[in-house]
Amino acid sequence: MQQLFGLEGKRILVLGGGQGMGEATVRLLASLGAQVAIADREIDRAQRVATQVTASGGRAIPLAIDVLDDDALIAGIAQAEKDFGPLDGMATVIGMAAWSALVEMDMDTWDEDHRRNLRYFFLAAREVARNLIQRQAPGSIVCVSSVDGSRCAPYHGSYGAAKAGLSNLIKTMTVEWSPHGIRANVVAPGAIITPRIPHAGDAEPMISDRIPMRRRGTVEDIAKAITFLLSDMAQYITGQTLAVDGGFLATYPIDIPPPTQAKPD
Repeated sequence: MQQLFGLEGKRILVLGGGQGMGEATVRLLASLGAQVAIADREIDRAQRVATQVTASGGRAIPLAIDVLDDDALIAGIAQAEKDFGPLDGMATVIGMAAWSALVEMDMDTWDEDHRRNLRYFFLAAREVARNLIQRQAPGSIVCVSSVDGSRCAPYHGSYGAAKAGLSNLIKTMTVEWSPHGIRANVVAPGAIITPRIPHAGDAEPMISDRIPMRRRGTVEDIAKAITFLLSDMAQYITGQTLAVDGGFLATYPIDIPPPTQAKPD
């Protein structure tokens, strides 16, 4: 299995790897032989995951990085390369939405959503790509977006616009970086159970009924998609946005009953 994915010994940076989708990604990558640098704003979370990976026979190091601080993000990636070794790939799962009607949204809110969903990813990807190009080494970069980047995002329009920006940005990265052997892709989750959006209890069936697969996704569902795109299994895939949404984007907004069967004469 490790040979199939080609991740054995690869060094991968996971921004936001201390919990949720990031933690699940770290665990899966490590199980396939990858070495993982776990970056989180809270070092205790990164340390906890790194300790568990190491105890299971893997290699992981924790890093404290605030991705909203440009200098800290650039320095953190440089530190990871120095302490851990040259990176072969990166995954980013950090993002959050501010809720506001567009007519009431102030520019600070707009800018904040773009900083924490789009801007930091560009900066991190640029730094990793620069290092790969300088070393003349191939690599893979994956970010997490949202289905809200492909459909409307009522009352969180700044978030939706930033997530849509990720899908456009990786296409440009693909054109500019593919000649250097660098792939860039997006995973777009639908309704996922995470530490910040837990199981909804009695309301869960109402949410699930809107999803063709009749369930919300798990952080492991997202980790599998990220790992696939980082791996050799996706060697000819770049510039793509992969929706992991249980079929949600394929739904029709109006309930249409099944056609009645004509009775035989």
